[in-house]
Amino acid sequence: MSAAASAATAPQQQGGFRRFWRAVRQLFHEVTAAVFAVLALAWLNAALRAWTRDAARWLIGIAVAVALLFVFFAVTSFRRARKL
Repeated sequence: MSAAASAATAPQQQGGFRRFWRAVRQLFHEVTAAVFAVLALAWLNAALRAWTRDAARWLIGIAVAVALLFVFFAVTSFRRARKL
């Protein structure tokens, strides 16, 4: 392998602003995921409270569906932060 080919495959050194911007984006994704996780717990709590108070089943189903959607958003946001 020639020196030019090995230099082309080596990762480039990031400048100061690029490193900072990458850290800001990663922090944004992690904070967003944490907010979605807390919201998912809140919706699950609402579903549990509705279950114990014999609320309509469709209300419980909607609360669980929204909680699952927020869990999905949290997981994908954490994964995206990990890929950065």
